[in-house]
Amino acid sequence: MEAAFKREAAVRKQVFPLFYFLIFFAFGALFPLLSVYLQEEARLSGAAIGWIMSLPPIVTMAAQPLWGMATDYTRKPVGLLLAALVLAALFGVMYALAGSYRLFVVLTVLLSAMQSAIVPLSDSLALRHVHEQGGNYGAIRLWGSLGFAMAVLAVGWLSDHIAFAVIFYAFSLALLTAAALATRLPRYPMGAPGALTRQDVRGLLASRPFRLLLVATFLLFGPILANNSYFGLLIHELGGTLTGIGLAFLFAAGSEAPFMKAADWLIGRFGAVPILLSAALISAARWLAYAADPPLWFVYMTTVVQGCSVGLAIPTALQYARRLAPERVQATAVALYSAVGNGLGAWFCTLVGGYLFERWHIGAVYSFFGACTLVGVLVLLRLAKREQSIGR
Repeated sequence: MEAAFKREAAVRKQVFPLFYFLIFFAFGALFPLLSVYLQEEARLSGAAIGWIMSLPPIVTMAAQPLWGMATDYTRKPVGLLLAALVLAALFGVMYALAGSYRLFVVLTVLLSAMQSAIVPLSDSLALRHVHEQGGNYGAIRLWGSLGFAMAVLAVGWLSDHIAFAVIFYAFSLALLTAAALATRLPRYPMGAPGALTRQDVRGLLASRPFRLLLVATFLLFGPILANNSYFGLLIHELGGTLTGIGLAFLFAAGSEAPFMKAADWLIGRFGAVPILLSAALISAARWLAYAADPPLWFVYMTTVVQGCSVGLAIPTALQYARRLAPERVQATAVALYSAVGNGLGAWFCTLVGGYLFERWHIGAVYSFFGACTLVGVLVLLRLAKREQSIGR
């Protein structure tokens, strides 16, 4: 009996890394190449593509808090995660069969609504697992970066040599495999369904440290995620090739893994807010350097800087958001944090970046990213000062 229990524990220990690898492999297979597919295969206009690509952050803003509240209300995170994975896979396959602008819009909204639940729910489950069994969240999350990096390379090659629509089938297959694996995720006891009240959510939003974290998340992660839309344009304007763009994304995503693994130790050693401050300062320096029209070799070299900025910021901000929230609203807290950064921040910075790029040049876009991040540094300094006063 004891041997069987140990075997089961060992299997579950391996489930989370593989699960994260699969879901981020799916994202890496689809999202970096979706706009190119819409242009080259669907033959949509630039304006139509712009509208479609602006939908996911807007849908994320609306959907993620609802997923979080549904989780805290039903107390069934694994069940909701399974539903989101299967439906996202279904809509991904339907995307390959779509042939009109209106259908692309509808499927983008549906796919974004399902996809927006996957990472926050997975993160909540992984953090609960680490809390209950011990371990390192960063060591789990790094497999997501590895999966994304591998998908960009592998699926990009397949789409170039077989068929472009392979990006949708790879996306759906990876998510369905992740759904099968999700049935093995541990289910820890939670409070009774219906325990979440409006007063609980109001109490969370009344927390000044949590509100400051949301503002900092908006200012830090908005430019980080918007960079995914403009980084290729930066390399292209500096004379880079499509292959160079793909390799740059590969190096950037791959560099996150070691820093994610070290994140828990660094948080324990220095604290969450100082780590976020360091990551924000590194990001600001990177954006402002790109605004100064650097040589192409400099851009390629600094892709690895994404590791010590994004690789540290993602697990640190997530764990800090969860720490600030009472247990019964932790899933809601994670969803709100994700909606503000991945949704509202990404949408705002992508939208303003597009205006600046059209009116001026790519350097103006990265100047704006740097300014946003520096304001985020000021917010984090205020949060650090508040933590120090509470500590005293």
